[in-house]
Order: sequence, then C-alpha cells, then structure tokens
Amino acid sequence: MAITEEPKKLGFGMMRLPRRGVVIDVEKTKQMVDLFMAAGFTYFDTAYAYTGSETATRKALVERYPRESFTIATKLAAGLKPTEKGAKKELETSLERSGAGYIDYYLLHSLMAGNYKLYEKYHLWDFLQEQKAAGRIRHYGFSFHDSPELLDEILTAHPDVEFVQLQINYADWEDPRVASRRNYEVARKHGKRIVIMEPVKGGKLANPPEEVQKLFRQANPDRSFASWAIRFAASLDGVLTVLSGMSTIEQMKDNLSYMTNFEPLNDAERRVLHEAERILGATNTIPCTACRYCTEGCPKQIPIPDVFSATNLLLGSGRREEAEAAYAALPIGRSAADCIACRKCEKVCPQHIEVSERMKETVKLFEQN
Repeated sequence: MAITEEPKKLGFGMMRLPRRGVVIDVEKTKQMVDLFMAAGFTYFDTAYAYTGSETATRKALVERYPRESFTIATKLAAGLKPTEKGAKKELETSLERSGAGYIDYYLLHSLMAGNYKLYEKYHLWDFLQEQKAAGRIRHYGFSFHDSPELLDEILTAHPDVEFVQLQINYADWEDPRVASRRNYEVARKHGKRIVIMEPVKGGKLANPPEEVQKLFRQANPDRSFASWAIRFAASLDGVLTVLSGMSTIEQMKDNLSYMTNFEPLNDAERRVLHEAERILGATNTIPCTACRYCTEGCPKQIPIPDVFSATNLLLGSGRREEAEAAYAALPIGRSAADCIACRKCEKVCPQHIEVSERMKETVKLFEQN
C-alpha cells in the first residue's frame, strides 16, 4: 500500500534532544513537542539506537497526545545484535519504550555496503512484511548511506519498500562521497517517497563559513542560515518530510517560523545556494555530522566528533584561538594523537570519512608545533 497521508514538510528528529548533562531533558523536550504540535506538524523520528530517545518520545509525546494526532518513525539496526532473533526483538523493545502501540514508519537503519547483507541474512525484509500484515507497523522503508548503485540494487530487489530516508543537503548535493543528488534521482526513478535526514548536515549549515554567511546576509538578512538548508531540502519533489534534529527551543521556533507556511525556493534563492555549494566545495573541512556512531566501538574512547569539530573551526573559518581551546578541552588520553588507526570507526561512518587519516592531519594542526 502506498503512503497516502501527507505530513507537513518538517519532521522532528529526536536524536539530538536537549540534555541536562548526559540525560535527556524531558521537560524541555515537552515544550518543544508542544510548539511543534501546535503548529500542525506531526512527524517524529527516533530509533532503537538513539539512547533514551524512544523513552523520551513516550514521555513528551505519546503520554500527552491522542495517538491518532501524530506519527512515529523508528528504526531497527541489525548490526547491534549478534543473532536474527535479537535483531527482530528490537521492534518489541521499541514498542515498549515508546508506548506507541504501533509504528507508523518503520525503517531498517543505516544501510550501506558494509552491512546491507546482514539484513538479508536475518530475513528482515520478510519480517517487515509480516509485521505490517500484523498491524504493528503501518509503512516500512530504510535509511541509506552509500552509493547510488547500491541503492538501485536494493530498491530493485525490494520493490515493496514504501519510502527511503536519504542524507540530502545543498552542501552534499554534488559531493561524490554522499551523492545526494544521484541517490535522490535513484529513489525517484523507483517511485519512492523520500524522508530527508541531515538537511543542516549535523548543524554545520546553521553556522557555515564566514563567506557563506556573508552571501546569505546579502540575499536576505532576515532568514537564518539553517532556513536556507531546510527549505532547499523541502523544495524537492517527492519529499515526505524533512527531519531537523532540534536541540533547543530557539531552533524549534526558528524552524516553525518559515516551515509553518512553507514556500519553496525561488530561482534567485536557488542561485544563492548554488554559490554557497561552490564555496563549501572549496573547503577542506571534515564532513562529520556528529552522529556519534563511531564512538561506541573506539578502543581508545576518543570523542571523534568533538575532535573533528575543533579541527573544522580552524579549517572552515580560521578561528585558531577557538579551535585550540576546543581541542585543549578534550579528555586527556583521548585526543587525535591517541588514535591507533584500527579503523573500526570507518566501518560504521555514514559519511565514509577516512577517520585515521584525518586524525593524522589534526595532530599536525594542533600537536606538532
């Protein structure tokens, strides 16, 4: 059955919720949910792998609103479990944590060359069909981080898939590592609806290099930098919704200010974004989105996204003093110099970053003086 409902074009990504220390701030999340719902938005995206997120979604949303008034997406990550039974049990756990009763949009999580065959081995495609027939999920799809060729292979093998979640933003549109445009075109060729993730590239496009900021200010001083990125994604044909991983009430209010009565990009705005894409393509910044999939398996417990965040302050805008302060704040024994190049992180990185090589570059920037 094809997707017939039409949520508004902004989805609430529940991976980067506000925190008090390491714990999700449920009370602040409730305020954000209330603003989102009051503006008529309904799509909430969480995952089994997002620590605490499904439970926070229950407390902030499910226990406070009628079930028919919102839709929930969550995901099954096969690589987190050593057996087929364990992988399938993730759905049961997600239903218990969220209290949702059923899942509106259920996804196989983060398919790429290194793991997609595991989903076949565990018979998870058949599992999706069975669970939909049982009424435990309404629609199913998958999130994807790899080549257009692999995406075409998967969609050809599984034509029953109803939607695909892709990383799409103006900075990655022509980037060969992410292949946003080409993956988008493959999904549309197969007639699939698209949920867009990382429209602001893990927050990086909300604070782009100074040259891009100047460009946007000249074009429209009243629009936030993030608005350019989200409106770019939402203006594409075939988009079901655009996920924004909001962490603050201010981010929520900003997104609602231009997405409540969404207007697609006009030709002049598209030209501005094309120039911004050109500028960003000339930088040597590390394309890390701070998803933190890399950190759990690191034998040296290096906070890799924090290392790269400090590096990008220097590479992206030359803010050496801020960059050195951020790098100095890393825990002792967990800096770039402590990387042993085991490459475990590279196997799970959705951005396909050569982490060990970029760590060497970081050492040269900060530690070899």
